[in-house]
Amino acid sequence: MISKRAVFVGGGAAGFFAALAFTEERTGARAIVLEKGPQFLQKVRISGGGRCNVTHRDFETREFARRYPRGEKELIGLLHRFPARETVAWFEQRGVKLKTETDGRMFPVTDSSQTIIDCLLSESRRLALELRLNAGAESIEKTVSGFDIKLNNGDTLTADVVLLATGGSRTVSMAALATSLGHTLVEPVPSLFTLQIESAWLRRLAGISVADVRLALADSKLAERGALLITHWGLSGPATLRLSAWGARLLHNLDYRFSLLLNWLPAISEEDLHEKLAERIKTQPAKFVVNSPLQPLPARLWEALVLKAGIGPEATWSQIGRAGKHALVRQLTRTEFAVTGKSLNKDEFVTCGGVELNELNFKTMESRVCPGLYFAGECLDIDGITGGFNFQAAWATGWVAGKGMADKIKAEQEKTEASE
Repeated sequence: MISKRAVFVGGGAAGFFAALAFTEERTGARAIVLEKGPQFLQKVRISGGGRCNVTHRDFETREFARRYPRGEKELIGLLHRFPARETVAWFEQRGVKLKTETDGRMFPVTDSSQTIIDCLLSESRRLALELRLNAGAESIEKTVSGFDIKLNNGDTLTADVVLLATGGSRTVSMAALATSLGHTLVEPVPSLFTLQIESAWLRRLAGISVADVRLALADSKLAERGALLITHWGLSGPATLRLSAWGARLLHNLDYRFSLLLNWLPAISEEDLHEKLAERIKTQPAKFVVNSPLQPLPARLWEALVLKAGIGPEATWSQIGRAGKHALVRQLTRTEFAVTGKSLNKDEFVTCGGVELNELNFKTMESRVCPGLYFAGECLDIDGITGGFNFQAAWATGWVAGKGMADKIKAEQEKTEASE
């Protein structure tokens, strides 16, 4: 019997996991993982500040799927088959224990992404995967019997089934393989980015974090609530990244120039805030306003907001008057910033956009337009908010794709045996 061959284009989380899932099925087929760069799992290495945010604690499938601005509906079925709890079990069965942080993010207890890389590489050796570095797929041609693959190092391969897990389609070359095989690409735009704000007073507060704020795009329904970090270029932190994910295409269309409204105390209504300030005026009339921060705002941030409200550094509570109180409430609940651009870590880049989802069978991750071609990971028009959701999408799509490829190989083997 002629040996079958499965080729996995892309040596990141999704491609690697798909190859492992495929090989676990013991089809007897040869499995080859191609990586165009000098290292496998590079994004795993640098993710989460080098700790690797493997997945998220929220194990209820539909609730989990709501964390994806693109791909929620399609992921429900995938997450039923390979949910976050299965990811945790998969790694723990192979000696990697995960821990859960207060916000639900899950990391290896070692706090090192190398632990995840070592686990995946160890499994690849155990299952005898063929791993090739500096071997990117330059072109893939569909043939009667499968696929012909030309590599950028001059080598050629044939394959019965192929998986594309090339990551976010940021460049024409990254998208060319999918489009050359008949697929449609939703225009890729950045997601999960921080915001540039040319504000001297804000930048002087770089390093300050606030546990709960509300960010909103002026004159729209786009808003997000969560932790915020002030940086030397503007705003970062979970709330900012999530706003950028949900508004990825809208903010792209605005050329990343828009008015941002920031509520520093979203847990307190404006009415209650007026009452709290009125109480200060009544009980602390001689105290300087700048020295009387409302919890949980950091003292330096409170001082800056007081000054932005037009209240001087030596003004006491008894001196601010009705107008001053209203100005301070407005500043606390609706500080307005002019966003002038985006910033992002090019290595941790996440895209909104990719291969059209209606062109795939999500029970197997096989192409509906090119039989024998499979997809996994960020090359699809699927992306999640920050917190381990993008890696979970990689594990789930990779696992389902690998199993789907194995099932196809088995079906072809059975057909061949029946005809002999």
